[in-house]
Amino acid sequence: MDNQSATTLVHALVSTRFDFCNSVLAAAPKTTTDKLQRVLNAAARVVSNTCKFDRGLSQLLRDELHWLDVPDHIVFKLILTVHRCLNGRAPNYLSNHVIPVSAIVSRQRLRSAQQKHWWSHVTD
Repeated sequence: MDNQSATTLVHALVSTRFDFCNSVLAAAPKTTTDKLQRVLNAAARVVSNTCKFDRGLSQLLRDELHWLDVPDHIVFKLILTVHRCLNGRAPNYLSNHVIPVSAIVSRQRLRSAQQKHWWSHVTD
């Protein structure tokens, strides 16, 4: 199997299923995310045509394939969903449940509610 076919197969079978139900996986025990990490590692080995005991798989995942580890991927997808909700790019059934802290009357006096953007404290 050539590299392009392997990449397409992995994306169709693994990556699309891997993104499913990130909100449930956020509270999953470490044993569950460890199992998913093993599946992701196996998929990376198929795409890169490496053996199970070859070194540097984590570097390959990060640098060449641009894949995050399972816990980081789950957090990233949740943050992306919240961002879409706050910017009106998510379905209404989700957007209606995600509101900024500054919109809650009892929370308006908090320092975080005073900031224009939630990420402004990160860039300071």
